[in-house]
Amino acid sequence: MNHSAAISSQSASVFKRLSRWYLIALSVIGVVFIASHALIQGHLDKQENDSRIVNVAGRQRMLSQRLSKEILMLTTAEEPTKRQEIKSQIKETLEIWTSSHDGLKFGSEELGLPGVNSVSVLKMFADIQPHYDAMVTGTLHILKTLNQNPLVDLSEIEPDMDLVLDHEQDFLHGMDKLVFQYDAEAKNKVLELRKVEYLLLFFALATLVVELLFIFRPTALYAKQNIQQLVEAEKAALSNAEEIRELYEVKEKSVQELRALNFAVDQAALFASIRLDGSLIYMSEKLKLFLGYRHKKPMGQFAEIMTTHEGEQQYLSQIIRTPRSTIWTGEVSITSLNGTKHWLELSIVPVNRSGIQQDYLILCSDISARKKTEKALQQLNEEKFEERFRLQKLRSLHVVEAQENERKRIARDMHDGIGQMLTALKFNLESVNPEKPERAREKITSLKQLASNLIKGVRIATFNLTPPELTDYGLPSALAKLCSELKKLTSEPILFENRTQFQGRFDPIVETNIYRITQEAVNNAIKYSEGSYILVTLSHSRDLVSIMVEDDGKGFDQNQVVIEPQDPEGTNLGLSFMRERVAYINGRLFIRSKSGEGTRITVNIPISTESKEGRMLGNT
Repeated sequence: MNHSAAISSQSASVFKRLSRWYLIALSVIGVVFIASHALIQGHLDKQENDSRIVNVAGRQRMLSQRLSKEILMLTTAEEPTKRQEIKSQIKETLEIWTSSHDGLKFGSEELGLPGVNSVSVLKMFADIQPHYDAMVTGTLHILKTLNQNPLVDLSEIEPDMDLVLDHEQDFLHGMDKLVFQYDAEAKNKVLELRKVEYLLLFFALATLVVELLFIFRPTALYAKQNIQQLVEAEKAALSNAEEIRELYEVKEKSVQELRALNFAVDQAALFASIRLDGSLIYMSEKLKLFLGYRHKKPMGQFAEIMTTHEGEQQYLSQIIRTPRSTIWTGEVSITSLNGTKHWLELSIVPVNRSGIQQDYLILCSDISARKKTEKALQQLNEEKFEERFRLQKLRSLHVVEAQENERKRIARDMHDGIGQMLTALKFNLESVNPEKPERAREKITSLKQLASNLIKGVRIATFNLTPPELTDYGLPSALAKLCSELKKLTSEPILFENRTQFQGRFDPIVETNIYRITQEAVNNAIKYSEGSYILVTLSHSRDLVSIMVEDDGKGFDQNQVVIEPQDPEGTNLGLSFMRERVAYINGRLFIRSKSGEGTRITVNIPISTESKEGRMLGNT
C-alpha cells in the first residue's frame, strides 16, 4: 500500500507539472493566434473604411457634375411644375454632396466614415474648400430665389449659375488628387500589415518547436509509463468480478420493472408494429379498444384494421407501402367498426431489428377534438369575412347614394335658382317697350340687378364643382380658395387658417372626399348658423391631419338630430353625407353643437395609412 501510494503521489506531481507547462504552451499559441486574428480583423475594418472613403470621394466628383447639370437644366425649364421638379433634384443632390463632404472631413456614422485624415489629405481639403464653398453658396442662392419666385427670370440667377460652373473644374481636379491620396495611404497600410503578419508567423513557428521539444515529448514518455501501470491495474480489476455479479442481479430486477412499465404503456398509448408489406405484428390494447375491437383479435393488413372506409384504406395503404428511411408524420381520417369518424395524427417510424428485416412502428394521437375546433374556427372566420364584405358593400352603396343626392341637389339649385332667374330675365326683356323710355329705364335697371344675381348664382354653382387648385396645388390651396370665393359670393365672414403650414398630398380620391366634407360643413354653416363668423382651420401632427369648421351661430340640439337622409333640404342629409365620406377614407368625424352656442365640426384623417381607395403620398 505504501509503494502504491508513493507511485500515485509521484504520478500526480508529474502530471501536475506537465499540465502546467501544457497550459502555458496552449496559452502562448492562443495569444499569438488571437493577436493575429485581432490584427487582421482590425485591418479588415480599416480596409472597409478605406474602401468606403474612396467610394464616397469618387462619388463626390459625380455629385458635383450632376449638380452642375441640374442647374443647367433650369435654362430649358419654362413650366412651373418642371422648375419645381428640377429644384427638388438640386436640393436633394446638394444635401447628399454636402453631407458626404463633411463626412469625409469630420466623420459620419450614417455614411460609415471615420473622419481620420492625414496631414496631406487635410491640406488637399483646404485647397478645394474655396471652390466647394463657392459652389454651395451659388446653389443655395439659386434655391432661395426659386423658393421666393418659381417663375423668376433666369437672368437673375445667371451669376449664381456661372459661379457654380466656374468652380466645378477646380473642385473636380482637387477631388481627383484626394482619391489618389486615399488609395496610396490604403496600400501603405497593407504593406505594414504584411510585415507584422510575417513576424507573428515566425514567432508562432518558434513557439511550436519549443513546445514540441520541452512539453509534448515529455508528455508522450509519461503516457507510456501510464500504459504500463494500466496493465498492472487490469489484474486488480479481476477482483471486482464479484461486484459485477451483484450488479447483474440488480439489472435483472430493473428488467422486471421495465416490463411492468411496458405493460402500463400498452394500456395507455395508441401504437402498433407492422411489417413493410403492411401486415400487423402487434397492436396496443388501448388502440384496439379505440378502434372497437373489444371481443375479437385484429389480424391482417393494418390499413383494413384501422378503418372500414374503402377510400381511407387505400390512402393509408399507399402511405405505409411507400419506402422511407426517415420518420413520416401526417394527419389521416379513419372510420371505426361502429361507424364513428376519427382524425389521427400518425407517425411512421422505421425500426431496424438485429438480424430481422426492417419493421415500422406506428404512433397515433387522437386529434378529432382539435379538427372539430379548427373547422368551427374556419366557419367563424368565413362568417366574419362575409359580414365585413356586406358592411363594405353597404357603405359603398351609401356613398353612391350620397353622391346621387348631391347631384340632385345641384340640379335642383340650377333649376330653382338659375332657371327661374333666366325665365324672369326673358320675360323682363320681352316687356321692355322702347316707346316708353321712363318705363324702359326702370326695366333695364331691374334687368341689371337680375343679371348680377344670375351671374352670382352661376358662379356659386360652378364653384361647387371640383376646383383646379385641388388637383394642381393640393388641399391647403383648395380650402383657402374655397373660403375666399364663398366669402366674395355670400358676403359672409369666412376665414381660413393653416396653423401648422401643412403642405402634404393625399391620394386624389382622399383629397376630393376631404374637400367635399369641408365644403358641406361650410355650406351648412352659411345656410343655417346665422353667426358672425365661420372659421376653417387646418392642422396636422406626425400621424394625423385635422380640419375644423366652427361658427358662433344658433347651433342645434344633437340629441334631436337623426343621421338619416330623410329631409333633402335640412341638415340631416348633410351630416349623413359627411359621415359616409369620412368612413370611406378611414377618418373620424366629431360634431359639437348646442342651441345658441354655435357649432364645431372636426374631421381627423390618419397620415401614411392606406385608405380604401388610396394611400397618402407625402407630408411635411
